[in-house]
Amino acid sequence: QVDVEESGGRSVQTGGSLRLSCAASGRSFSRYSMGWFRQAPGKEREFVAGITSSAERRNYQGSLKGRFTISRDNAKNMVYLEMNSLKVEDTADYYCAADQNPDLPYQSPRYYEYWGQGTQVTVSS
Repeated sequence: QVDVEESGGRSVQTGGSLRLSCAASGRSFSRYSMGWFRQAPGKEREFVAGITSSAERRNYQGSLKGRFTISRDNAKNMVYLEMNSLKVEDTADYYCAADQNPDLPYQSPRYYEYWGQGTQVTVSS
């Protein structure tokens, strides 16, 4: 069992940067792969980034690679998503999720067992 809670979402202007945080509970956090997903109004949830339990492997949605960065601090039970050069198209609710597979950051949301409630990011011109 891993409980997660996102924070850091807010309104920003295009070109700005934002860092989202995900606080996790449970002694088994360091054994979980973690992922960030987002869902815009009227659209399905999509994969943003994933990271293995030891942070040795990271995976990104192709269009976001180089602009978004996922990281984790197992000692603090924290996962982060750094977002740079934000665009209006990045506007969405962002979710943090945990997957009990420690070695493979799946891109499909159906493989993740535990989810946060989401944090809203709004990017405007």
